[in-house]
Amino acid sequence: MFEPIHHAIAYNVARICKQKGLSQLDLSLAIGYKSVSLVAGAQAGYKNIHFNLEHLYKIAKVLERDIKELF
Repeated sequence: MFEPIHHAIAYNVARICKQKGLSQLDLSLAIGYKSVSLVAGAQAGYKNIHFNLEHLYKIAKVLERDIKELF
């Protein structure tokens, strides 16, 4: 089940990626993953998969945004 903060973060990551024209695969590769399992799982709330702080730091860097914009 999605916790409100996890839902907000996943939504914001997806929204910013869409604005920048990045797919889940693009983002996954940019943060060092070879598949979309983390990104897709976090965005869907699948099996309690969530972005951790290291993921969020990398995502913010790739998206060229301040990490606080993801929250």
